[in-house]
Amino acid sequence: MLKIGITGNIGSGKTTVSKVFEVLGIPCFYADDAAKTVMTTDEILIKGIKSTFGETSYFNDGTLNRKHIAGIVFNDKKQLAKLNSLVHPATFRAFDAWVRSISGVPYVLKEAALLFESDAHKFCDYTIMVQAPLETRIKRVMERDAVTRDEVEKREANQFPEEKKATMANYIIVNDDKQLVIPQVLELHRVFCSLVH
Repeated sequence: MLKIGITGNIGSGKTTVSKVFEVLGIPCFYADDAAKTVMTTDEILIKGIKSTFGETSYFNDGTLNRKHIAGIVFNDKKQLAKLNSLVHPATFRAFDAWVRSISGVPYVLKEAALLFESDAHKFCDYTIMVQAPLETRIKRVMERDAVTRDEVEKREANQFPEEKKATMANYIIVNDDKQLVIPQVLELHRVFCSLVH
């Protein structure tokens, strides 16, 4: 069973593309959702967060004190890097456990915004980059999240530039509202299935 990483910068439509693969019967692991889950379920990670950011990182009922964490990492790249260095390995562990629970499919997808930034691509057989022009992406996110252009650009700045990711990815899907996405997905599906057989 192949492990295929799928990524794209903010607003590229990587989740939408992943959903198309799911329609084809391909299971998809959403790393960003998993990262939120492991912060309250992975004992190693919880211990790491408490010792790095203090006991007040969690409430008595075991839920994450998001405000406390955000206050520390929001404007401090070093602290954010510390948090990521704890969360990424826990997400990798969750992905490995998830993969072990799946059978009967030629490949699985791992959808992650920071696939290359977190080195998660090293644990994938192939990678897909979903691309869209910057202006299109900014407009999409502003509409989707009801945020300002400035906020979108700040989030974009935390990711590798699209050009860099494009050189790192094995395959590219263009989601620019001009080219049809489904035929591109079907072609990659055919490629991955043929690689397995």
